[in-house]
Amino acid sequence: MKGFGIPFGWLLGGAAALFVAGLFGISAGAASITAADVFRHLLSLLPFGGVETPLTERQEALLMELRLPRVVAGAIVGALLATAGGAYQGVFRNPLADPFLLGAAAGAGLGATMVMVFGQDLFGDPRALVPVAAFVGALAGVASAYLLGATAGGGGTAALVLSGVAVSSFLSAAQTLVQQMGVDQLQRIYAWLLGGLGRGGWDDVRLILPYALVGLGVLLLSGYLLDMLALGDDKAVSLGLNPALVRGAVIAAASLATAAAVSVSGLIGFVGIVVPHIVRRLVGSNYRAILPVTILIGAAFMVTVDIVARTVVAPAELPIGVVTAFLGAPFFVLILRTTRHRGT
Repeated sequence: MKGFGIPFGWLLGGAAALFVAGLFGISAGAASITAADVFRHLLSLLPFGGVETPLTERQEALLMELRLPRVVAGAIVGALLATAGGAYQGVFRNPLADPFLLGAAAGAGLGATMVMVFGQDLFGDPRALVPVAAFVGALAGVASAYLLGATAGGGGTAALVLSGVAVSSFLSAAQTLVQQMGVDQLQRIYAWLLGGLGRGGWDDVRLILPYALVGLGVLLLSGYLLDMLALGDDKAVSLGLNPALVRGAVIAAASLATAAAVSVSGLIGFVGIVVPHIVRRLVGSNYRAILPVTILIGAAFMVTVDIVARTVVAPAELPIGVVTAFLGAPFFVLILRTTRHRGT
């Protein structure tokens, strides 16, 4: 069933996938808590539920203060990166566009690193400034890649990808230089760059939630506008749309979403290209359908990846960016081959 272009069946499926992933994400860990016990504990939190929690006080504290905020933060980060990738692909009409390839993630990483290294001396506690600096860096990165691709490469798919790689490499080099200026925090910054969710607890959730609500809200509202842009600029103008204004708003919202995610999770690649392509295969090319489903599937994907990162080499933990790279790199090659074949 669809209404206003929204596939309610896929929305329910995405919500179910997120719920199941969250349930297993909360139960996964060294301390044994089964998914059934987690579910019963969550039911016990509901008013008038009549269900008693099966958890001890220690297990409840572990679940509510460590595992649950990690799962919530992972879901938000996954939703942000995936939806930003889908929006970039729509606004640039390019199947290879995503925050990592367009320079947005590298720019956000540079902005956040600069605050981490220099912010303490200037502002005392710079934590609240990290998303703002990451947003400025993300905007600068994607704008540089787009302008370079349009002016030097003719604006095609290959030109945009190569420009994004060049800009990302430059920004990553600048970030490395900034890191060397903050040797005392080098280990912390390096761990953050590899990607992870197990650091800030509920503080991370509170930090990025306002930015996430604004970024995702604007992107959801832009679905119909992206569908109009897909018809071409001339057709969009004839329908009363200002293409430049729409592109600017969508790029800003997608960059804000990327910056919010990077500010707490570090650089996690390929989420913004893998998830939107999977969703597009499921629901079609209508962005009013793609974006809401991408939020749910992206959230479920990140929570699932985090489970793998926590358990595959337990009791040690893999950086999430390593896991997504193993999954995403072959997927990216497949998309690149498909795009090249169609272009040919």
